[in-house]
Amino acid sequence: MEVRIRNNVVVTGQPGAPIVMLAHGFGCDQSLWRLVAPALAEEFQVVLFDYVGSGRSDVSAWREERYASLDGYADDVLDICRELDLRDVVFVGHSVSSMVGVLAAAREPLRFGKLVLLVPSPCYIDEGDYRGGFSAADIDELLDSLESNYLGWSATLAPIIVNDPDQPELGQELTDSFCRTDPAVARVFARTTFLSDNREDLASVKTPTLILECRQDMIAPPEVGAYVHAAIPGSRIVTLDAVGHCPQLSAPEVTAAAIASFARD
Repeated sequence: MEVRIRNNVVVTGQPGAPIVMLAHGFGCDQSLWRLVAPALAEEFQVVLFDYVGSGRSDVSAWREERYASLDGYADDVLDICRELDLRDVVFVGHSVSSMVGVLAAAREPLRFGKLVLLVPSPCYIDEGDYRGGFSAADIDELLDSLESNYLGWSATLAPIIVNDPDQPELGQELTDSFCRTDPAVARVFARTTFLSDNREDLASVKTPTLILECRQDMIAPPEVGAYVHAAIPGSRIVTLDAVGHCPQLSAPEVTAAAIASFARD
């Protein structure tokens, strides 16, 4: 199957300009970049896509054995890069896609010129001195709730993730995005996301990296951003004037400006 169709690849912006690839997180699709992509497209060539099983991808291509680890999502990214013959990509990964970008860049470093890790987390579970934001019991409860009632879980959790009471429509948008995902696919992606541990992968990152965190984020608290910054040699970290785990929705202007500034450096 052609990768462009399988992953619903959309290319916009300026032909021949530096390439910015926008990768969505769990329960989302490329539509959640709708407020950021047009601003970036004024200066860059922008590549948008949906992971298999998300958005308008070809769901028939989804296989649990492939997407039961983040390597399967890195395969999607690398397949797109090969299909479009991309080099020196500025890869912007939201949430769990940050670690997907880390894995992809480690496997084919010449494809990637820079990494932008937007509200990243290499591990969601507290362990020893590491603070991921959740206890193991918290994650078990979250996954059990998702298994038993995915639509109810989505309606409850999405507004908390966005965490912007002044813009309740954003919580509804994320809820709708969650609900568009096939529950069987979502269950596997959730387990892959919340049980992943990529802390050991961070020290090997050689690609110039920018970490973008929010001043308040229940999914990736400040301790996580500080950990990622300390673990990736030479990385930069910027705290956006934004709250919640989806600054591309709640604060698109500052998010786009931070990405563009790093991409053009």
